[in-house]
Amino acid sequence: MLIGPQNLAENLSFVRSRIAAACRAAGRAEESITLVAVTKTQPVETVQAAHSLGLTDFGENYPQEALPKIAALAPDAAQWHFIGQLQSNKTRAVATHFAWVHGVDRLSIARRLSEQRPFHGPLLNVCLQVKLAEESGKGGIAPEALVGLVDDVQALPRLKLRGLMCIPPPATEPVTQRGYFRRLRELLEDLRSRGYALDSLSMGMSADYELAIAEGATHVRIGTALFGPRET
Repeated sequence: MLIGPQNLAENLSFVRSRIAAACRAAGRAEESITLVAVTKTQPVETVQAAHSLGLTDFGENYPQEALPKIAALAPDAAQWHFIGQLQSNKTRAVATHFAWVHGVDRLSIARRLSEQRPFHGPLLNVCLQVKLAEESGKGGIAPEALVGLVDDVQALPRLKLRGLMCIPPPATEPVTQRGYFRRLRELLEDLRSRGYALDSLSMGMSADYELAIAEGATHVRIGTALFGPRET
């Protein structure tokens, strides 16, 4: 679905106001939240319009779709976040062109990202995806295996492990949805209590980002609320 600049400006203002309200309710600073605009299926022109409105963090699911959008903005104008399920044959493009990868859930992918990250650039920021409920076809590491993967990823030289990410199943009751976010926060707090220097929780999308903020999200991944529903 294409969306005009006026609609985008209104939608962005609304989302930012809701983020601010959620932060006030949680006693948090609005600056503690990174709004990642999910531009999957959106054309280059929409990304440029979003950037002109002050958005600087963009999320993409597919490298081949993202590369023209990355090229359309100045190299230092934006940070690009890979938020999809990463296949091993796509790691080089992601390691080269993205600043963040949300959703690493196995060592083989992390190792390839580290090996393929250019040495002239900064370390690649990584969040580990945790599977909080049994859902077929959805990635994520089991919570009980998390510490081992954290140790392995932290040992890789070209990655900077920042925190955890989740995509919980949709729930009809807010208390249930918030419970998933609370669980991810508790997992991060447990890792920090063990001495791991982690600072990021990537959780919350258009339907539930306020609940995620209440539970400590640092990155919310917003697509539909900004750009409208995607056409399938």
